[in-house]
Amino acid sequence: MSKETAVVPPDSIREHVDLIREVFMYANRFAGGTFVLHLDSEIVESDALSGIVKDLVLLRRTGIRVALVPGASSRIDEVLERYGIASRKVDGVRISSPEAVPFIKMAAFDVANRVMTLLTAEGENAVIGNWVRARSLGVRDGVDFQDTGFVEKIKIGLLENALEQNFIPIFPCVGWNAAGKPYNIGSLELAEELSSRIGADKLFFVSTFNGITSADYDLGGQFETTESGRVPRMDLAEAAMFVEQHRDRSDDHGVRLVKHGYEAARTGVKRVHIVDGRIEGVLLKEIFSNLGIGTMIHANVYQSIRPMTASDVSEVYRLMQPFVARGILVPRTEEFLEGNYEDFVVYETDGSLHGCGALHSYSDGQAEIAAIAVDTQYEELGTGRKVVEFLMQRAAERNVSRVFALTTQSYDWFHARGFRTGSVEDLPPEKQSRYDRERNSRILLYDL
Repeated sequence: MSKETAVVPPDSIREHVDLIREVFMYANRFAGGTFVLHLDSEIVESDALSGIVKDLVLLRRTGIRVALVPGASSRIDEVLERYGIASRKVDGVRISSPEAVPFIKMAAFDVANRVMTLLTAEGENAVIGNWVRARSLGVRDGVDFQDTGFVEKIKIGLLENALEQNFIPIFPCVGWNAAGKPYNIGSLELAEELSSRIGADKLFFVSTFNGITSADYDLGGQFETTESGRVPRMDLAEAAMFVEQHRDRSDDHGVRLVKHGYEAARTGVKRVHIVDGRIEGVLLKEIFSNLGIGTMIHANVYQSIRPMTASDVSEVYRLMQPFVARGILVPRTEEFLEGNYEDFVVYETDGSLHGCGALHSYSDGQAEIAAIAVDTQYEELGTGRKVVEFLMQRAAERNVSRVFALTTQSYDWFHARGFRTGSVEDLPPEKQSRYDRERNSRILLYDL
């Protein structure tokens, strides 16, 4: 009896290989880095917490330093209600009466201990500390917040000692003034301040919704979205615009997350991620993938189109092969790329190439847009459009009179972007002589 052999499709193999490459690249990049994680109180109270803790342990074992800020709002509400103590919030900030503070402390430390217990069960060392110096929030816009405070100082030296000794610091949402008086501190503010003051590489808001989406917020067509309507990323200007557009929803949790994320990124945190903690493995997916699955807020350039260099040749060649196999692109050798790399640009994300394109100039003042290739994971983010728009802008800067493209399968895509149908006679003479009539590519023109 002959054995049947399962054949794995080449595209599937490539996707697995690319994923493994991304994981190793990011694991190496973030080794020794510091991540701050804010866990929403709903996540702390949910069954998802144990899975998140397991993933945190994996992160620690890749050399990433982790600090935790567990939200305790739900637990505080429960405790205060049990003991008959009234409590209310203004713009998402709790007014903490003196009689409520002992119970708020009890609830906050109860939550911190719950997280520490799970970490201990996974073999990790964790410590709950009083690293936060606080001051009274006072009276704001006529509202007396009583014993609610804000972060005045974080004892960075003590915190660094704990991190260097491989402890995971856990911050309850309580701070003390110089005289030892306790204040209730908002956990979102605490996470923002902590990540900023220690220069964290990443701040995660682990919540119960999957980032900012068009289903939940009026985006006004001003934000890049995926097909599902999720905003995958915002730069500082976009985050500020989002908060301003939703200022009438200042107590909305998503708006508050973006606001705190903006402040953290503005003050030095490299990446802020808003993710749904109910998704299995969400931290690993968000960290070890260029694309991510939540909403990211960033201050520095997260992705860019830049000129191709000779060192990019092998990656660009690899990027093109699936499109060559499908007949979308004509075959190009690595030798061709080495000799013409100055015509090419690449789309780079955190050190990895996910798109490319070329602008070839001709003697009659025309230029050809060619070799547009984009990773399948990035197609829905408009990467190809960005590359083409960049090349068209470059052509305009060079006083090119017209750009053209030859395509067998992307006619509608180019036509939707203002290109019109042309003929072989519209091509530069040297391109006419090389036109492959058997391939019979459609000719598309755009006058600049």
